[in-house]
Amino acid sequence: MNESGRLHIKKTITMATITKITKNRKKSLASYDAAKTYSVEDASKVVKEITTTKFDASVDLSIRLGVDPKKANQMVRGTVNLPHGTGKTMRVLVICTPDKEAEAKAAGADFVGSDEFITKIKEGWTDVDVIITTPSMMGKVGALGKVLGPRGLMPNPKTGTVTMDVAKAVKESKGGKIDFKVDKAGIIHAAVGKVSFDAQKIAENANELLQTIIKLKPSSAKGAYLRSVAMSSTMSPGIQIETKTLMS
Repeated sequence: MNESGRLHIKKTITMATITKITKNRKKSLASYDAAKTYSVEDASKVVKEITTTKFDASVDLSIRLGVDPKKANQMVRGTVNLPHGTGKTMRVLVICTPDKEAEAKAAGADFVGSDEFITKIKEGWTDVDVIITTPSMMGKVGALGKVLGPRGLMPNPKTGTVTMDVAKAVKESKGGKIDFKVDKAGIIHAAVGKVSFDAQKIAENANELLQTIIKLKPSSAKGAYLRSVAMSSTMSPGIQIETKTLMS
């Protein structure tokens, strides 16, 4: 067999592999109209129906915004307290001076300390979901930017993770507060619950996030702000959400 024949067979096998759809995937795709846009409430019901994972999958929103993240005045980032939490147990590290350690521990922080954790992070340890620190420690924590920045763990006053009130920050992080930030493609990705949640709770969490993002619309952003919104669970298809009613 010549080289062109082998390439043709290889291409045919590859395409067959790509187009193969599992039974669960077929069932999911048949359960809703992929060409239709749904309300947040209806999408929350559908996402529960089409999820086939054996574990408690996360429910996520992907929100494409009409902004240019390269422009400082069009950067969209913030925090939101989801009324029903994310369903995830958040591991919180508080880097603080000794006088704040008891306060942080009493609030439920998983890890509390100062220089010993800074050393661990320098060595590559990042086994936490949120890092909270006090203003006086930011000089040392700021030096960890190359490690923490790419992982979204760098404390920031704008997200309430650089504060003297460490107890409040810990309780908010444990209770359902999440950070969000538009990426280079103009999209915000955020988890709004678990498939085990009631559909109403998923919808309420999703609406809380969406309304917070709408309030943060930059004045310099032109045209449609919410370009598209999709809800999905881990490994499920995306469900398109109607955006006009959200903006109104």
